[in-house]
Amino acid sequence: MKSSEAQPRIQQLRRQLQEAGYAYYVLDAPIMADEVYDRLYRELQELETQYPELITIDSPTQRVGEKPASQFSSVKHHIPLYSLENAFNLEELAKWQERWQRNAPNTNIFAYVCELKIDGSALALTYKNGILVRGATRGDGVTGEEITQNVKTIRSIPLKLKLENCPPSIEVRGEAFLSLEVFGEINQEREQTGEQLFANPRNAAAGTLRQLDSKIVAKRRLDFFAYTLQIPEQEDTDIAQTQWESLELLQQMGFKVNPNRQLCPSLDDVQKYYESWDLKRRKLPYMTDGVVVKINDLLLQKELGFTQKFPRWAIALKYPAEEVPTLVESITVSVGRTGALTPVAELKPVQLGGTTVARATLHNSDRILSLDIHIGDTVIIRKAGEIIPEVVRVLPELRPPNAQLFQMPSCCPECQQPVVREKGEAVTRCINTSCPAILRGALIHFCSRDALDINGVGEKLVQQLVDSKLVNSVADIYDLTVESLMNLERMGKKLADKLLTAIAVSKTQPWSRVLYGLGIRHVGSVNAVLLTERFADVAQLAAASAATIEGVYGIGPEIAQAVYQWFQVPANLSLIERLKIAGLQLKSAEVRQQKADENLPLVGKVFVITGTLPTLKRDEAKDLIQKAGGKVTNSVSAKTDYLVVGEDAGSKLEKAQSLGIAQLSEAELLGMINQ
Repeated sequence: MKSSEAQPRIQQLRRQLQEAGYAYYVLDAPIMADEVYDRLYRELQELETQYPELITIDSPTQRVGEKPASQFSSVKHHIPLYSLENAFNLEELAKWQERWQRNAPNTNIFAYVCELKIDGSALALTYKNGILVRGATRGDGVTGEEITQNVKTIRSIPLKLKLENCPPSIEVRGEAFLSLEVFGEINQEREQTGEQLFANPRNAAAGTLRQLDSKIVAKRRLDFFAYTLQIPEQEDTDIAQTQWESLELLQQMGFKVNPNRQLCPSLDDVQKYYESWDLKRRKLPYMTDGVVVKINDLLLQKELGFTQKFPRWAIALKYPAEEVPTLVESITVSVGRTGALTPVAELKPVQLGGTTVARATLHNSDRILSLDIHIGDTVIIRKAGEIIPEVVRVLPELRPPNAQLFQMPSCCPECQQPVVREKGEAVTRCINTSCPAILRGALIHFCSRDALDINGVGEKLVQQLVDSKLVNSVADIYDLTVESLMNLERMGKKLADKLLTAIAVSKTQPWSRVLYGLGIRHVGSVNAVLLTERFADVAQLAAASAATIEGVYGIGPEIAQAVYQWFQVPANLSLIERLKIAGLQLKSAEVRQQKADENLPLVGKVFVITGTLPTLKRDEAKDLIQKAGGKVTNSVSAKTDYLVVGEDAGSKLEKAQSLGIAQLSEAELLGMINQ
């Protein structure tokens, strides 16, 4: 293959990996299974190795991950928190040992520490004089997001270390995760409220850590295993000389450390450990997809250092995904609240990863076409992220003569109305707003915890309300009476009264929750808050153009267009009017002034804060700026007027300098405010 022939494939791989990386690291909404991502990543690596002239600085192979999202403050890690290089078999593990030995030719140290690779979300914890002062996500390995308040809700993370004579400053790295039991409970609750299920415990943990409300984090009962102890160089001591000693010291400090670790004198011992856990890991109460192998000697770790992406002294040895064959007995189609039709393979039940699997999503018609799947086919299935069953491939050589090719229906299976597939979309949709499936999904979403939070309205009750014609619109839920509810199966007066009380309480939910509850495509709970901060009541939002909506910080063109189009539909405006009559909150509690006080010194100015300020906490500085009429954002852009710079300023300073944005010290900021 010539360089010119390889270039289109390289460009395609980069696009796919960048989209998947953004969805995983920034949006916490993965669009690709880990095994697929690993395969595409390795293909790109091989092509770039073969054609180095085609390597670009924006290739996924040239960086650790995507930038953090903007809802939390960005913080620079004192010590890089890079992800690990992966090995997928013992031969690749041996090659890794050869590589690190070339970088340390004079060593004869071969001892390793093996730890199970917990499927969660990496955290960096900073302790000052034994007190937890900061918790941060990995982010891109150099810059993460500060989530200290959320970290404090994890009970296995000590707020104060138990160790006497603790160094003035230490960093602890570890993995926040969800047990399989808790993960199952969370998904069961989400299913009952009509919310999208988490794909696996890792994504659930990452999504939980990025919740803006720490109360939600506390309810989800995250756990934590500590695995690395870091002491800044200026405070370096002989407190621990090996990784094994570090783990024991972390236990003494009060951390939970995985008990299934092992000290291995050689690579042969690593192999035995890896093989011994291949089956045993399935009985653990948490997910693990491999073994982390670390050089035990900390001085050797320091000598080896890092590549641009990974530490040289550690590697993750992954287990292969389990795959089993089974038979496709039929293919059914479900309809979601947005009208999306999802084909589902109904399978001959089979054991996979310790559970019985009888169904697997086929996503959309494009996926069916690429698989060339027929009813009656024998297929290979596996669990994406070891949780969600998926069809990997068809075995056409086993296809029976009477196998039927499946085609997506031309009419909705729920309401029998014609379905459409818009240009550029992979999803087929029912566009009948009176479709019972859409109504059921809309009701479940409207009553869900992050929306109107109407306790007691689950999937079974919604089914009864729709089937009995008591509810034909989400607004009808506010017209329910004790008498009408008691006509439903298993509904007594006491339960009916309790439900009506919950419905009445929902009228006090803020405007942002009502907007999220409307179920407008692409509008999540965070975007709803951003929109309601800008548009103080529903009338303002309904009258706004798509361009005006897109001007809201954090709102992209796709969201803006979806919101604008929603308010152009007369039936939706009628719904808003009914919700207004019912008494729902359709304006902010504190309606923003339409014209700012021109006497305020910072009116119209946009500020970004970076680093640690001498006397003010970041929230205090933000509050002062806002009270003086200014606006504070998390990211530097051409719209930024001033960057307030403190100690240990990060990449924001570099970007501000490149854009020519004025910089202020804390003293200069206070001077402007006091004018």
